Amino acid sequence: MELAILFGVFSFLLLIGTPIAFCLGAASLATIVYMDLPAAVIFQQMNSGMNAFAMMAIPFFIYAGDLMIRGGIADRLIAFASSLVGHLRGGLGQVNVVTCTLFGGISGSAVADASAVGGIMIPQMVKRGYAPDYAVNVTANAAIIALLIPPSHNMIIYSLSAGGNLSIADLFTAGIVPGFMLCGALMAAAWVVAVKRGYPAGVFPGWRAVGVYLVAAAPGLLLIGIIFGGVRSGVFTATESSCVAVVYAFLVTVVAYRQLTWTGFVEATLGAVRTTAMVLLVIGAAGAFGWIMALLQVPAQAIAFMKSVTDNAFVMLLMINVTLLALGTFMDMAPMIIICTPIFLPVVQAFGVDPIHFGVILILNAGIGLNTPPVGSVQFVACAIGKVSIGESMKTIWPFYGASVAVLMLVTYVPAFSLWLPALFK
Repeated sequence: MELAILFGVFSFLLLIGTPIAFCLGAASLATIVYMDLPAAVIFQQMNSGMNAFAMMAIPFFIYAGDLMIRGGIADRLIAFASSLVGHLRGGLGQVNVVTCTLFGGISGSAVADASAVGGIMIPQMVKRGYAPDYAVNVTANAAIIALLIPPSHNMIIYSLSAGGNLSIADLFTAGIVPGFMLCGALMAAAWVVAVKRGYPAGVFPGWRAVGVYLVAAAPGLLLIGIIFGGVRSGVFTATESSCVAVVYAFLVTVVAYRQLTWTGFVEATLGAVRTTAMVLLVIGAAGAFGWIMALLQVPAQAIAFMKSVTDNAFVMLLMINVTLLALGTFMDMAPMIIICTPIFLPVVQAFGVDPIHFGVILILNAGIGLNTPPVGSVQFVACAIGKVSIGESMKTIWPFYGASVAVLMLVTYVPAFSLWLPALFK
């Protein structure tokens, strides 16, 4: 009965449009009251869910990305990507994908990627004759690359949800190859659609121009190396890395680019505070929800159920992928990671799957969910910028969605894509 109350209240509130944090909190509170436990337990678990030193990295990475957005890095990355791949068929679509990949290594956020890059690229693409739905779908799908490559905030959340014992450096490293695979797959999809619709190719400006644009973008791109190199080498932790990122982003935008105004600085600070508050509220509520599931032995029941259905790891992973893709249609990313990790991680480990490998699978699944309504936050952002309805964009999203799912299947069933690079640093 407890599980029925927990998931029943959660599902009902979600269906009537209640914000996800309140859905999780109210469902947890209703279950605790039914179990005749003190209601204060919920607030204790919410505090426990947010009270982790590694969690400090999230607001600082958000702040660094916000400073870079307002400091002119997006324009320079677009110029560099345009010189590099703009000559390919459907040039601006290719530029969009590459820019999202580069910017993802600075922001670590799919929504920030869609907002910053899409805010510049979508209007440009429409102005140059590209259909709005094409511009929106390229942007929305390319934005999820940011979730896989450092400094992905969600890799940190996954590490903490797994008990805090998984190396954030290994998770950052494990997502790099899948991230570039997704970039290549989406570029291929953009090319195929461009050929079908007759979109033009650009003109290659020459390697000298590529070098000039690279030098202009280099101060911003160097942040990627500082974050990954520092964490991977052990010079500083992920939390310390995020603080270094903020200081470096401030210096680059003020001293090197000279585009960060006082107004922009204040807006970046307030924006980072608001975003952090929303993220931490969701994380805290999801932590309480996950604690109740552990109390009700949901992970043990999940393992028993999976083993009763199959003893084949491939079939088990397929079942989990289908479940996660379904959950992604109505659950946002952070709560999905916090809730699903304690349930599915013990299951996959019982079948011999590496937890680092599963982290990449989970993050990619949840990322694809950000482009599937009714709770597709990245798709909503891109559609709002492109002034296209969700229904219109979903009619033509399938080549890009198919490319993302194809990469998901490769990452799921070929562990080396995720584990090869971390093994090199052992």
